[in-house]
Amino acid sequence: MSHEPSPSTLKPVSDEQPVLFDRFDLPATVRQGIEAAGFTQCTPIQARVLPLSLQGKDVAGQAQTGTGKTAAFLITTFTRLLRHSTKSNDNPSPRALIIAPTRELVMQILRDAETLGKFTGLSLHAVFGGIDYRKQRDILRQGCDVLVGTPGRLIDYFKQHVYTLQRVEVLVIDEADRMFDMGFLADLRFLLRRLPPYNKRQSMLFSATLSYAVMELGYEHMNDPVKVEVSPEQITAQNVEHALYHVGKHEKFPLLLGLLQHEQPSRTVIFVNTKRGGEWLAHHLGDNGYHARAITGDLDQKVRLRLVRDFRSGELPILVATDVASRGLHIDDVSHVINYDLPQDAENYVHRVGRTARAGASGKAISLACEDFVESLEEIEALTGFKIPVAEASDEMFVEPKHRERPVHHKPHPRPTDQRRGSGGGGRSRRRSGHAARA
Repeated sequence: MSHEPSPSTLKPVSDEQPVLFDRFDLPATVRQGIEAAGFTQCTPIQARVLPLSLQGKDVAGQAQTGTGKTAAFLITTFTRLLRHSTKSNDNPSPRALIIAPTRELVMQILRDAETLGKFTGLSLHAVFGGIDYRKQRDILRQGCDVLVGTPGRLIDYFKQHVYTLQRVEVLVIDEADRMFDMGFLADLRFLLRRLPPYNKRQSMLFSATLSYAVMELGYEHMNDPVKVEVSPEQITAQNVEHALYHVGKHEKFPLLLGLLQHEQPSRTVIFVNTKRGGEWLAHHLGDNGYHARAITGDLDQKVRLRLVRDFRSGELPILVATDVASRGLHIDDVSHVINYDLPQDAENYVHRVGRTARAGASGKAISLACEDFVESLEEIEALTGFKIPVAEASDEMFVEPKHRERPVHHKPHPRPTDQRRGSGGGGRSRRRSGHAARA
């Protein structure tokens, strides 16, 4: 049975004393991969994790996405595998298992691993749902050193005896809190109980928030993990400029058009709370001259991958997303995140704004708080530890849409005598337009 983790954490790393990768004793091939990736100076999470993990200690790390935690656990994994040779056998068991909640995150981890592990000679493989079922299974059956996968697909192949977990030396659980949100706790426990004992392997767990439930999983399946927190007083990236607009829900779309016109973002993720809302917004942005597509949970996998690829390449400048994409999208150079709908779960605000200002870059997070979703603002600010600066929108910031929703055709009526019929409609407010809203 594992023990309560040590409460101690490493001292904060100041900007005046940067930690360089040169200070660590790393295999030459791992160092080559770091140089190929263009890394020289550690991010705060890397500077805190690597001194512990390279000694073989288990680590439970709290850090928002985009802070470099993937590189931290990959460098540790490659170093351990290269320095601890094992006898091969006929069992197709990976030596390292990395579990992530979404297919997009699995693919991103694989891409990073291919860069950082380019010179190591270690074999890498990823499994996830949606496509290439037989191809993934056939490659996995041949064996690999590092296996990255989503819980469902990992369990599927395990139950078919495609591979075993007998030789796993390194376990990584990435974005553990998201695993819980998506209902993967039982799947996680299924896999973890079939691994070698906790004291026979090294384990690393990463999460944007280290809740009681997440740490309980760590206590049960890790070997005295050291809890490492990066800037717990501010859990959103420091280089994000936050702004909040209080706006009526019927004014949100005109304000969004004005913001896009004023900000001129290069690559933008716009978040909504519902699938229907995402489809509506992408359609109306298209009507107004913006190239935008919506990515939602039930979208066909091939379509999802194509949209992500187009967004990454810059061919698609605006991606409208529900929270299914708030942690799965790991794309550099996202200049703006816009919360068209303020998230109802405070932690989703952290994950959404984590799409920008990645790996030391700067970015902007703009939120529109309408009467439907403003109630979550207090919880968001309590979690982030700061008040989101409120911005005032001038009249010029509201751009009249070029195309409105198609009118609903009703049967003819007698002319109404009650002139209040159209006074509250879906048009612009009297305060700005100077006349009554149209029916």
